[in-house]
Order: sequence, then C-alpha cells, then structure tokens
Amino acid sequence: MGIIRGLPLDKAASFADCIVSSGLRTLEVTMNTEKAGEVLKIIKKTAGKNLMLGAGTVLGADELKEALDSGAEFIVMPTLVKEVAGLCVKQGVTVFPGALTPQEIHQAWLAGAAMVKVFPAKFFGPSYFKEIKGPFNDIELLACGGVNAGNIKEFFSSGASGAAFGGSIFRKELIESGGFETIGNSVKELIAAYRA
Repeated sequence: MGIIRGLPLDKAASFADCIVSSGLRTLEVTMNTEKAGEVLKIIKKTAGKNLMLGAGTVLGADELKEALDSGAEFIVMPTLVKEVAGLCVKQGVTVFPGALTPQEIHQAWLAGAAMVKVFPAKFFGPSYFKEIKGPFNDIELLACGGVNAGNIKEFFSSGASGAAFGGSIFRKELIESGGFETIGNSVKELIAAYRA
C-alpha cells in the first residue's frame, strides 16, 4: 500500500495515472493533506476501479465522515482511536489502526482491525514481527515505515501480512517537479521485490 501525504491538488490526477500504470492497487491519502477530500475525489475519478483508495491519519469522527464522503474505501490511523475504529466497524468499513507495543497491537486487533499497522516499523525491523507473531499468531500485521525493496521480503517472511510505504518513494521534490516516471519506476521495483 502506498501512502501519500501533502499531494497538491493540481498534481492529483497525474499522480493517480502514475500509480495505476505502476501496478500499485492500494493507496492511502492522509487527511492532514491540504484539501484532502478533494484530492481523494480526483484520484478516485482518475483511477476508477483500478485502485483501492483509502484515507489515513483519520483521528476523529469529522475526518472519518469527510473521508468516506470523498470516496475512501478503508481507513488508516497512526494509533488506535477507539471512536473512529468503532464507527468503522459499525459501518462495515475496513480499518487499519496503528500500534507498536504488544499491548497496543492486541488492543487494536480487539477493536476490529482488518490488520494492525505496526508503525514505525523501521526502528524495530522485521525481527520484531517474528517476535510479535509468537503470542499473536492470528493477528494480521501491516509493516509501515522503512519498508523498501531491500527488506520487504524479510518483513513478509517474518510475519507481516502487508506492507506500506510513503515518503521514501513519493518524494516531495519529485511530485512538485512532475517526476512521475521516477516515482512509477520505484513503485514497480518495490512490487517486483515483493513478488520475488
């Protein structure tokens, strides 16, 4: 899953085209992006059914409503916000709360997570996932933060069920300069590493 933060409105359509052509099928737009709802709508219109689109950094009920009204199909949080998770479960919306410690991971799973976003994963590495899966072998984990083509295989072999990436590939200077071909190639490289 790609995570885009701070995408300018005038770059949203080109970015969506780039993502679809790269082969990525899941994208999160963070709600602390300026005009996030409009960005979501443009990406949704441009990508159509070629992309599962979600909203991230959803920290309250108002943001949740805006995200869903703008076409978000799933919700991501950096932590467990029980109010948001509860509303998602009630409405049948897939939710990925963030957590780090065993206690937080377990609580996020009990709150109805489809997967628990382990964030920031880069500081603990793939071996942490193997340790967590020991007592929590039934909990689905999403590695987020520090995932790249060089370590994605290890994250999955250590127990991650999914992986998310953002600023390392969706670099601000590339987006601002229209370097979508470079972004697309980096996404393709990461997808190839995952498939391998």
